[in-house]
This record gives sequence, C-alpha cells and structure tokens, in this order.
Amino acid sequence: LILSLLCWAVGEVATYPPWDFSWSEPASREALTDPNTWSWGGDSPSPGTYRQHPVAVQCQEAQLVVTVHRDLFGTGRLVNAADLTLGPAACKHSSLSRAHNTVTFTAGLHECGSTVQITPDSLIYRTLLNYDPSPASNPVIIRTNPAIIPIECHYPRRENVSSNAIRPTWAPFSSTLSAEEKLMFSLRLMNEDWSAERPFTGFQLGDVLNIQAEVSTESHVPLRLFVDSCVAALSPGADSSPHYTIIDFNGCLVDGRLDDTSSAFITPRPREDTLRFRIDVFRFAGDTRNLIYITCHLKVTPADQTPDPLNKACSFNKARNTWAPVEGTRDICSCCEMGNCGSPALSQSLNPLERWPSRRFRRHDAKGKEAEADVVIGPVLLSRDPGTGGQRQEGGQGGVTAVLGVGTVLLCVVAGVGLAAAVLAVGVGRRTCARAQA
Repeated sequence: LILSLLCWAVGEVATYPPWDFSWSEPASREALTDPNTWSWGGDSPSPGTYRQHPVAVQCQEAQLVVTVHRDLFGTGRLVNAADLTLGPAACKHSSLSRAHNTVTFTAGLHECGSTVQITPDSLIYRTLLNYDPSPASNPVIIRTNPAIIPIECHYPRRENVSSNAIRPTWAPFSSTLSAEEKLMFSLRLMNEDWSAERPFTGFQLGDVLNIQAEVSTESHVPLRLFVDSCVAALSPGADSSPHYTIIDFNGCLVDGRLDDTSSAFITPRPREDTLRFRIDVFRFAGDTRNLIYITCHLKVTPADQTPDPLNKACSFNKARNTWAPVEGTRDICSCCEMGNCGSPALSQSLNPLERWPSRRFRRHDAKGKEAEADVVIGPVLLSRDPGTGGQRQEGGQGGVTAVLGVGTVLLCVVAGVGLAAAVLAVGVGRRTCARAQA
C-alpha cells in the first residue's frame, strides 16, 4: 500500500506542468482564453478599462472617431503615437491626450482609403488601424511586433442615421431609389454553410473564402448575375501591384485551374440574382501585412437569356480535366482554356488587366440603367503563422513530461526491488536466528 501511494504521488508531480502558474491568477487565466479583447463601439475608454478595451470606435453620421490607448497591448509600455495610422492611406492622428495617454483619429467615412460594402439592409464601411513600430535605437533588435486592427461601421440603408425627430413629408431616399429601379451590386463573405456573414479576420493558409455575389433588383424584371472577373491586391482596386487574378475571361475561375487549389463556383445557384464561389486562402509572398482586397466586376443579363461565352460562370473540374458551367452547355467554357473569350481583336490588343469591361466602358440595359459595377470586398486579414518558438515550447514540455514519466517508472521499479530485498533479508535473518536457537 505504501509503495502504491508513493508511485501515485510521484506520478502526479511528474505530470504537472512545471511552468504553469495560471492557477494562482484567475484574471490572467481569463485573459488567456480571449487574447483579442478589442472594443468596436460605445464611448471612449475611461481610465482603468483600457487594458480590456484599448480601441474604441464611434460611428457618427458622416465620420468615424477612433480612440486608441497608447498602452495598446496592456503591457505598460506606451506605443509611439506617430507609429499609429488609420486606413490604407495611413492618415495621421488628429489629437493626442498626454493626460489620458490616448490617440484620437477623426476621419470621414470615405477618407483614408476606407471601403464600403452594400448589402440589402446595410452600408458597411471598413478600414484598418495600423501599428507599425519605428526601429529601436539599436537596429539589430526589435521589441514590438506590428499590428493591424479591423474597424467597421454599419449603417441601415432604409432608416435615418442621425435622428428620428424630423419627419419629412417627402419620400425617403430608399423609396426614390426603388422608383428609379437602380441595381445594387454587393459582395459578402459568408460562413461555412452560407447562412450568415462572417468576420473578415482569423483566416489562415489552408482555409477557404466563401464569397457571395448578389444584385438587388427591387422591382426590376428577373435578372441573372455573373462575376465577370476578380482580382486580389494589397489595396482596394485592381490597379495596385502586386495583384493576382482569380476570375478572368468573362467568368472563368482561373484560380481553380492550379493543381493545389479547390476554388470553384457553387452549383446550383440559390437564386438567379445570386452567385456563390469559393477560393482557397492565399497571401502575397514577401508582404508582412497579411491582408488582401478582392475587387470583382459584376454584371447582369435577363434571366431568360441563354448563357454564352461572354456571360457565364465556369469552374475547372480536375477529376474530368475539363471546364464546367454553372448553367448552360459545356461549349461556352471551352474558351477558358484558350484564355480568349471576347473579341479576338480586343483580346490581342489588351493585357489581362485591361480586359476588364469597366476599364474601357460601362454597359447599360435597354432603359439606360447601369447593368454592371465594380465591387470591393476586404480587407481579409490572415492570422500570422504560429511561431517556431511556440512549437518548441510545446514540444519541450511534452519531452519533460515523458522524461519524468520514465523516471517515475524507474523509481517505482527501484523502490519495489529494494522493498523485496528488505523482505528477503528479514526472512533470511529470522531463519538464521531460529537455527541458532535450535
């Protein structure tokens, strides 16, 4: 019994993580469960609460106000205000409070390179808070890592944003749009089962982006939506460099042609005015920002019009080694392999980026309404790859546990052998005494 208790006690000590002191600090254990405690709404952070909410955003009628506490990471080290910028345009802060150690950015909704996404119910303005630490006094070392914090402001499309006190007698703006039968194009990033939108953060290489393209037809005649082309870049718009073509040649998902991807259109469509496609997550080599913007050119045709080489949605089927359309006959996708689905004269005179119809003209339907538009989605933020240090730490702890486990076994064996030897010695001693007495 004593030997069993001894082995159990040593085993418990051996398997306990020797460097885990979180049991003595409940607050630190809670912080570890949620390392990204950013705050996107409400009032400016008050003293004492900045450690949980270092960033606060106020979405006003025509501008956004971002308040950042200089103790951005909750370590007690204040970041340099000049190292903080807003948006891809890198706008500087508008005010600095040394008393509260806060930096404030005030910018219009369309300023600093922000992007807008139009959904059936909302206008979503997106931008980024960038922290790019300046080099230390010793250029050989660095003490802090850069950070990118996404910021969003959501506004309802069918309600007043500023106040409900005024009741105008004229028709609301949304009603005016409906009367004119405008076409509203949108791109949305969806979750795995396509049931709702998902955040633009937390993606890793190997994940999949579910993108849903839509057109709000209001009272328009039935229309069929197509994604004519898509280009990924490091900033909004497809003009920036570097860029990567995802869809080209009037609806060919060329990214799915590569051997290491599964990108494809989703068939069948949920509706004629909606088109879904998936692309494998990627990042631009050599860029430390780990973000991408995707600009797509969307267009519509009458729902009763038969798809053709200029209006199609084609994916590459690796099992059959051929292109397949979402609807229509297979021959409309044959031009995807040749890389020429438009006018021969136009294709020969333009580079792939200039083949975009939006860069040369904008088509209209019979009533003069624009039947196509460029829509931007992003920034899609990729999580940084796990560091090798963390992997070594986990492996190290596992190695220590294994070594201690082996030590426990050896200790139990030695103790057992020693106990057996003691029992044997006592027995031999008793027999010797008995013989001596006899």
